Parts: sequence; structure tokens; C-alpha cells
Amino acid sequence: MYRARLLRSTPFRLALSFGLFFIVALLVAGTIAYGLMERELARAIDRSVGDTYSVVASTYSSNDLEDLIAAVDTYSALKSAGDQAFLLLNRRGERLAGNIRTAQIKPGLSTMAAADLGLSGEDPIRVMAGSVDGNLLFVGQSYRETDAIEHIVLASFLWASGLIVAVAIVGGALLARRATRRLESIERTMIKVSGGNLACRIPVRGNGDDIDVVSTHMNQALGRLSGLVESMRQVSADIAHDLKTPLNRLRMTIEQALQQQGQTETVESLLLDAREECDRIDATFGALLRISQIEAGAGKGRFKPLDLREAMSSVAEIYEHVAEDNAQKLELNLQAPAPAAIQGDHELLTQLFVNLIENAITHCPAGTKMVMTLAATEQSYLACISDNGPGIPEQERELVFRRLYRLDKSRTTPGNGLGLSLVKAIADLHSAAITLEDGGPGLRICLSFPKTGNQ
Repeated sequence: MYRARLLRSTPFRLALSFGLFFIVALLVAGTIAYGLMERELARAIDRSVGDTYSVVASTYSSNDLEDLIAAVDTYSALKSAGDQAFLLLNRRGERLAGNIRTAQIKPGLSTMAAADLGLSGEDPIRVMAGSVDGNLLFVGQSYRETDAIEHIVLASFLWASGLIVAVAIVGGALLARRATRRLESIERTMIKVSGGNLACRIPVRGNGDDIDVVSTHMNQALGRLSGLVESMRQVSADIAHDLKTPLNRLRMTIEQALQQQGQTETVESLLLDAREECDRIDATFGALLRISQIEAGAGKGRFKPLDLREAMSSVAEIYEHVAEDNAQKLELNLQAPAPAAIQGDHELLTQLFVNLIENAITHCPAGTKMVMTLAATEQSYLACISDNGPGIPEQERELVFRRLYRLDKSRTTPGNGLGLSLVKAIADLHSAAITLEDGGPGLRICLSFPKTGNQ
């Protein structure tokens, strides 16, 4: 089964495909190279035969055949039979010297069989014939050496092709085995995830290859999925816990109204209380729905260039008087140069700053000073809201972003525990990092908005 899976694996098939493509390329290149080599060897033989012919013919002196005959006999004696052929005929066609018998010889270059010339061997002979003062001089050279070279080259090519195929198969098997093991780890992880183990992650080797990149992205997606599922579980628990009290109050109010049907003023008051409870419940579910829509990306399509200074200034202008009425003070400190341009939704950003300021006003005592600050860095704008109020314990700073989560000291104040959850959702939609810091005393909330062009 493992062998069959290995043979079907993509790395193994890619290795084989690469080997086949390489062999095809090698065949084409080898054929071209072989043809060029064969042509050059043929030219080399023609040059060798022509040079030998010229050397032998140059030994002839006018009306003196002795030197020419001696040269032909000398060359015939030096060369092994079957490699080179020499023949000298006089004007009457009589054989004067040489190592081959008389044959039908054409002037110029031609190719003849060794058997036709009376030589041993099966290799053809490249011959050149010409007249030397009326005498016929014949010089030939065997293709034995060139054929041997061609056979060596062809054998080398075949061995190289076989070696490439073997390397491709073995290398493909090794690569496929390695990749298959990593893919199996991904498969095992996904099986565990599908079984409900959302904490399981794919092992990453850290070498930066494509499987590592995919595994990293999948781990990030699993982390996000795990967070969403945990958030859904937490929301479900929080809804069941936090809405149980108002629903019980609503039921008790309705029962009291039923019991006091004859007392008009009392029933009217109870019904008004019931309506208020319904409104609070409706507001809670409305806020939950709005947070879910924002987390799903709703509002991203309304993004356009806007000035962060303007958004913060408008909120500060409105809530400056609200803070004064509550015996508190709100200041605005815009250090970033105008315009502080970002891509965003003006309505949602206004809602973000409104929630932060209302939170501070609601949970801080009289005499508290709140400051809205906007500064600029090279890559982002840093918007901070700080106060010198009671602050938030460090161990609870991350928990306050959970839906319906409220500090124990805040349960006596109006609210549903969704204000900071909405702030976090809007910040994430705008790719803004949000942090809660110790204001020493008080709390400092900072949001880092990427500048236009850096998103």
C-alpha cells in the first residue's frame, strides 16, 4: 500500500517527469551533437585522405616514377592492412605499387567497401583517386577509427541516459518518501482537527519550503478557527449567564402584572419595566449581531481615505461637555501632522472612539482626567486614550475584549459588556493593533493604525 501510494505521489511523478523531459532534451541535443560530430569526422577523413594523397603525389618528379613507386610501397608497408589503401597504375592500367588489387576506381573522392578493394574488415574505405602525369594514384583510409569514436560516444550517451533514469527514479522515490511523510503529518493533523481537537497543529521544519509555507498558513487558519470556536463557546456561556437575570426579571414583572390586573397604575409601571428589560435584551443581541457582522468584514466595502485627526476631534468636541457634566475633564492632543490619512469607515471609527470615551466616563470617578492623543510614526498613526482612573488589573486586560465580559466592580454600572468587544472588532477590521497599558495611575488604550499605502 505504501509503495502504491509512493508511486502515486506528486513528488515521485514530478521527478519521473523531469527525468523524462531531461532524456528527451538529451536525445534532441545528443542527436544534433552526434550529427555534427559525424560530419566533422567525415570532413577530417576527407582532409586526411587528401593530405596523404598530396604528400605521396609530391614525391613524383617529371618522367621519374621510381620515387613515386617507392613512396607508395613505403606507405603500403607502414600501414596495417585494412586501415589505409594505396595503389599506383601506369598509363596502360598496369599495377606498379600498392596494397590493394585493381578495382573500378572513379577520379575524386568516393566511398568503397573494403571487400571490393581486397582488404580485410567490414568498415568502408574513403578513397581519393587522381592522375599524376598520366598515372593513376589511389589513396584510401578506413572508417574504423571514426566508427569506433562514434560507438564510444553512442555507448556513453546510452549509459548516461540509463544513469539519469535511475537517478530520477531513486531521487524521486526519496523525495516522494520525504514529502509523503510530511503530507501524512498534515493528514493526521486534519483528521484530529475534524475529530474536534482544534489545539492540534501541523509540524513545521522551518526550512521555508512550499510545504512549510502551506503548513504555516494552515496553522494560522487553525489558530483563527480555534479562537472563533472558543469565542462562540464563551459567547454562548456568557449569553446563558448574563441574559438569565434580565429574562427572569422580565418573567417576574409579567407575573406581577398578571397578578395585579385590577390595579391600572401598578400594571402600567410593571409593563414599562418589562419593556425596558426587552429593550436591554434587544440592545445586547443587536450589539452581538453588529460585532459578528464587523468581524465578518462588513463595512470593508465602505472604506475610503479619511483624516484620523478629524474623527478624533469630532468625538472630543461632543464628549468634552459630557465629561464636564460628570465632573471630569477631557483633553485632545493632536501631535500628528494634518492630514492623518488612513483607509477606513468614518462611522465605525467614530463608534470606536465613542465607546472608549464613554467607557472611561462611565467607569472613572469624578475628577478624572482623560486625554485623547494622536502621534505619528514612520509606518503608522498611534491613537491613545488615557485616564488617571482606577484602571484595569493586568490579569484582566485581555479578558475585557471578550463578549459580555464585565469586571466585578463594573457590574453595578449600566452596560452589557460589549463595548470593548465592539472596539476590538472595529480595530481588527482596520488592521489596527490595540493594546491596554498601565497609565500609572489609570489605563492607557493605544491603537496603531497603518498609514495609507501600508495596509
